[in-house]
Amino acid sequence: MKITEKIKEPIAFEMELFEKKFHLAMSSKVALLNRITHYIVNRKGKQMRPMFVFLTAKMVSGGTVNDRTYRGASVIELIHTATLVHDDVVDDSNKRRGFFSINALWKNKIAVLVGDYLLSKGLLLSIDNNDFDLLKIISVAVREMSEGELLQIEKARRLDITEAIYYEIIRQKTATLIAACCSLGACAVAPEDKIVIEKMRKFGELIGMAFQIKDDLFDYTDDAIGKPTGIDIKEQKMTLPLIYTLNNCSSKEKSWLINSIKNHNKDKKRVKEVIDFVKQHGGLHYAEQKMIQFQQEALKLIEDFPESIYKESLVLMVNYVIERKI
Repeated sequence: MKITEKIKEPIAFEMELFEKKFHLAMSSKVALLNRITHYIVNRKGKQMRPMFVFLTAKMVSGGTVNDRTYRGASVIELIHTATLVHDDVVDDSNKRRGFFSINALWKNKIAVLVGDYLLSKGLLLSIDNNDFDLLKIISVAVREMSEGELLQIEKARRLDITEAIYYEIIRQKTATLIAACCSLGACAVAPEDKIVIEKMRKFGELIGMAFQIKDDLFDYTDDAIGKPTGIDIKEQKMTLPLIYTLNNCSSKEKSWLINSIKNHNKDKKRVKEVIDFVKQHGGLHYAEQKMIQFQQEALKLIEDFPESIYKESLVLMVNYVIERKI
């Protein structure tokens, strides 16, 4: 059995019902919109985010979910999908998970409007059901994701990202959405328990940090992950292995590295030299250690919850995040 199927096992029924509810949440009276949302739904990814919502809710409550849990999972997936559609426009990307992106098939204008539609659908789903506590969690995540993207753009221009700024960027860009999934899962079933909601938010944040560092490491490996090696360097993205190396080499080597990233990032031979240099200077090893540190901190946070199949699945999920090959 694949690891993702094993993780999903204790929430298989909920995930099936969620898919139906999610499809309904996307529906519109406009035929073009329905055609596009149908295309999106049929090309879904691993659905890690709704899985985090349901597993957290069931672990916290001792095995139960409610309508709020389904709405929380739907809102997260609607918002996440909206950000992906908008990201593809921003990045001028024609592919998403091996399929054509919305902007490649229907052009930028329609893609932006579809992203806006999905975002408003998500917000209204919360408002129409008076889930204002859930809406607050989501809205904070959306704000932070936008800030993280802009912070990265601002810093990338000058290539002056420190390790502390890098953590802030990935916390906002990636970790904040997984943090929202876990706090939503807890808040849906235990709205009064602020301590548990905050603990699960932190748990999700730490997993999100580990998840992003793992993504950064893929840039330096030849595993078939659907993302070519060296793509971050070509896009002048400052990732942890590179930041560590820049801070731990001679000023002459640092100048060569910065010059390579700024002016020779399209040169395949030079990009390979940068990758080799980062590997030799312990950049990958350092990033791996940091990733494991975030993973261990996350696992520590759920130690006190009673043993259950939901907790086991969450632990599997945390381990999968750093062991995945894609």
